[in-house]
Amino acid sequence: GWNIFDFVVVILSIMGMFLAEIIEKYFVSPTLFRVIRLARIGRILRLIKGAKGIRTLLFALMMSLPALFNIGLLLFLVMFIFSIFGMSNFAYVKHEAGIDDMFNFETFGNSMICLFQITTSAGWDGLLLPILNRPPDCDLDKEHPGSGFKGDCGNPSVGIFFFVSYIIISFLIVVNMYIAIILENFSVATEESADPLSEDDFETFYEIWEKFDPDATQFIEYSKLADFADALEHPLRVPKPNTIELIAMDLPMVSGDRIHCLDILFAFTKRVLGDSGELDILRQQMEERFVASNPSKVSYEPITTTLRRKQEEVSAVVIQRAYRARLARR
Repeated sequence: GWNIFDFVVVILSIMGMFLAEIIEKYFVSPTLFRVIRLARIGRILRLIKGAKGIRTLLFALMMSLPALFNIGLLLFLVMFIFSIFGMSNFAYVKHEAGIDDMFNFETFGNSMICLFQITTSAGWDGLLLPILNRPPDCDLDKEHPGSGFKGDCGNPSVGIFFFVSYIIISFLIVVNMYIAIILENFSVATEESADPLSEDDFETFYEIWEKFDPDATQFIEYSKLADFADALEHPLRVPKPNTIELIAMDLPMVSGDRIHCLDILFAFTKRVLGDSGELDILRQQMEERFVASNPSKVSYEPITTTLRRKQEEVSAVVIQRAYRARLARR
């Protein structure tokens, strides 16, 4: 996947360099290609695979997205209500301090901008100051063209209630809910990352399996098992020399000295987790997930195991030696 990403970035960079004039004249601005070349920065994401802490943070963020979206809708609803209220009461206050042509309560859009600024707790005092104006700091008789409203004074009591209630609801409650949800999911992600095995470990297993089984037969030859086990990443990796350990796993074998993917994965998982009462449940979950991702799961009937095969080989060698010794005595 990363090789494809690098290939696309390189091709676009070359096109931006050598076809800049043609593209600019007949198609689009070459600036677009220069912007696309910034995608090279995305290569730093390769570090995520080796940085466990960053993976945990990103996993916590992904877990938080649905709840964050709901809180965002709640915040928008609060801003919508207060925006309408602000337009009804502060649309014609005097332009001074924080109230100007952009930051005001004259239109719905400008009201939303003001409320967004208040949500960050920055500059809200500048917006409140003109609302607190009373004569002689404002003009009660000032006319506004297109409206029957007179005056540019505010309403101090309503303004104070408006700002205090909105800051409490938005900044002290809703915004802190964002933090609470992220921290809660980060705690969950940290606990899951502390487990001996994670989803990333199983995904890595299947990625390496594809290299040893390019035709997706779901089987691997017994002769390649040692190399495959050594190619895996920790904690599923069984480093060489691993022949004796692999034989001791007593893996089922079918005709042609082949071993199924699930049998290998379960044996390696059992090696990491040890014997426990939950292994049967885990095996069932692994089979269900495998069938879900591979609807055409191959049915097979084992004819022997790695341990039995080794015992047969040893027995054959012993018999051969005994037979040769008997022939030598004759």
